[in-house]
Amino acid sequence: MNKPFFPPKAPFNEDQKSWLAGFMAGLKASAEMQGTTAVSAGSQVKAHELNILFGTQTGNAELLAEDTAELAQKAGFATVITALDDVEMDDLATMENVVVVVSTYGEGEMPDNAELFWDAMSSSVAPRLENVNYGILALGDTGYEDFCQAGKLIDTRMEQLGAKRILPRIDCDVDYDDIAIAWVEELLPAIAQELNVQQPDATLTAAPKAGNRKREKWNKKNPYRSQLLENKRLSGPSSAKEIRHFSLSLPADAISYEAGDALGVVPLNKQGLVDAFLQHFDADGDDTADGFEASLEEVLKSQLEIVTPNREFISELSARIKHDELNHVVSNADKETMDAFLWKQDTLDLLRLSPSMPFGIDEFLKLMKPLQHRAYSISSSPKAHVDEVHLTVAAVRWSHLNRQHNGVCSTYLSDDAEIGQVVPVFVSQNKGFRPPQDANAPMIMIGPGTGVAPFRAFLEERREIGASGKNWLFFGDQHRAHDFAYEEEISMMSKSGLLNRLDLAFSRDQKEKIYVQSRMLENGKELFSWLEDGGYFYVCGDATRMARDVDDALHEVIAINGEMSEEDAAEYVTGLKRQKRYLRDVY
Repeated sequence: MNKPFFPPKAPFNEDQKSWLAGFMAGLKASAEMQGTTAVSAGSQVKAHELNILFGTQTGNAELLAEDTAELAQKAGFATVITALDDVEMDDLATMENVVVVVSTYGEGEMPDNAELFWDAMSSSVAPRLENVNYGILALGDTGYEDFCQAGKLIDTRMEQLGAKRILPRIDCDVDYDDIAIAWVEELLPAIAQELNVQQPDATLTAAPKAGNRKREKWNKKNPYRSQLLENKRLSGPSSAKEIRHFSLSLPADAISYEAGDALGVVPLNKQGLVDAFLQHFDADGDDTADGFEASLEEVLKSQLEIVTPNREFISELSARIKHDELNHVVSNADKETMDAFLWKQDTLDLLRLSPSMPFGIDEFLKLMKPLQHRAYSISSSPKAHVDEVHLTVAAVRWSHLNRQHNGVCSTYLSDDAEIGQVVPVFVSQNKGFRPPQDANAPMIMIGPGTGVAPFRAFLEERREIGASGKNWLFFGDQHRAHDFAYEEEISMMSKSGLLNRLDLAFSRDQKEKIYVQSRMLENGKELFSWLEDGGYFYVCGDATRMARDVDDALHEVIAINGEMSEEDAAEYVTGLKRQKRYLRDVY
């Protein structure tokens, strides 16, 4: 039998080539028994299809699903990548091998494109899955109480329905790249073994990593060195908020984006806060930190999250100091009580709860998590602003215990990054949040506050391509005189006819508070008419309250103006989601 051909630059050593040769021999034998053929590494053998299903809010799980598919293809599997909401339960029951890559959104919730899938899977009429081999790759953030909850729920339910778990679920924190790929590399031989495909004992350990692919040349570990071009305050001097517009260089031949994507910004911690930590520990910033190559000052400034206290630190601090309130909230493990206690307090505030020194600085550093990028919805179309990208950001500042506190990235951009200075960035694709492909389709956009950002991009995009579809924007904030972001631009869009409808809701300009959902209900008849005409409904902004209130209002608009029951209105909304006409970018 001829050996599989491996290109000279194939990323495998001799042992791995030997493993793949044995694996492919088994695939070939199995395929020939079923009338199919496997002739080389990477050939697609229908009998050994791997279905990779993803649920994502920001696009990370989708990109990881693509990485998983690339590794699986190099191991000889035919791969099919599908969003979870596009999977019917009866189809799932026929799948032989399944990998689910799913993130957790909000407080333990399913991401938007996995809601319908979970509703069907968790129902009492879900089919049995005895013929399915599966693995779950869950993404989450240990800063949240319900870490990787979506992955845990799907894992448990698949087991309940009789599916066979090939490898224990992996729960990945925000730095997931290496551990996720290592898990996939362990999973593929395990699936091959389950299929009784002949293979030696060697393990696939050096398949290409995600960062090697051109589409991810610039990422959080290797950000593009953009330059800050503009920093302009949008909110008025009397506003309770500080909303800013930033423009950064982004040459199209080096890094590209689309309207709807987000920009990851890699920040630095405030120098004043770094100095306060060094003073607290009576440490010299020039000393080398234990376990780090850089100096203490550099580690605190650019490598660790030192503003928001993480749960491991809180738990360890509680075990080492006597502080009745902290000890109470930790021992009771009550989320609401913990959130109330932590309100306005940062990591340094908690360290100062004890007059004694509960940690040495090296112990403290080991409890801190890596400094993470911040993702912002892009507020420009690349067609309208060549070689630039725009952001609309609320600078977060607050005073507590006679000390100024600052949001990490928002004030890094606002205060510390000077015009012309390098700002490390990368693009996070959000394929599930795009303007309608149909240039004639109506577009309804709900974007209060900084939630207007992607809709500025959408409108610019539609203007540049000459789209004929109608556009309707709902915008709101506190006061029109101080908080109308992009007022001049939006007014011009209305006058030019690009915006067919503009409804404003400034909550504090009258005695009764008016919000965007209030305007939706007031204009429910026309809003429903736009939906009936094939309109797309978009929401961007706060997930905790606004997005839920808007969702409630949408159901009410449909029920009243479509003369439907609550159940029928809910089914109508479900239909919008299935048709990808109800899309959200919420945080």
